[in-house]
Amino acid sequence: MRIILDDVPWDHPAGAALRREQERETIERYGGDIEAGPKPSAEDVAAFLLATDDSGDAVGCGCLRRLDEDTFEIKRMYVAPRWRGRRIGGLLLRALEERARELGASRMRLETGAEQPEAMRVYERAGYRRIERYGPYVACEESICFERGLAGEPARA
Repeated sequence: MRIILDDVPWDHPAGAALRREQERETIERYGGDIEAGPKPSAEDVAAFLLATDDSGDAVGCGCLRRLDEDTFEIKRMYVAPRWRGRRIGGLLLRALEERARELGASRMRLETGAEQPEAMRVYERAGYRRIERYGPYVACEESICFERGLAGEPARA
């Protein structure tokens, strides 16, 4: 099986469908929409990556939102349930980091939730370290934040 990663427009139909799945799954997991801060949009997303298999089926996605001159935040990182456990999350992370480097970033940040241990394992395996909650997540008890510098080795899959 081969996974293809493409930078697509925010409103790409397959990407929009994956984002809806991610939102539904998150709301179900937390009993409601607890996302702190503004939701990503076409206006503030610098890159939106779509992962597809060799038959063209969408299997995952992730996007970048600029936080400051040196830092991008990973948003809407998602792998469809039937595709999990195949290291697609690691592939998406590496591709998002490469795209962020191309856009001049030297640091990545992200926020995930306390009820998403599988996501935390992906980030920790890739070399991300936990940090204090930042920005809109400071007051959100469910938020767990991570950071990784982009100098040196790429993220591990």
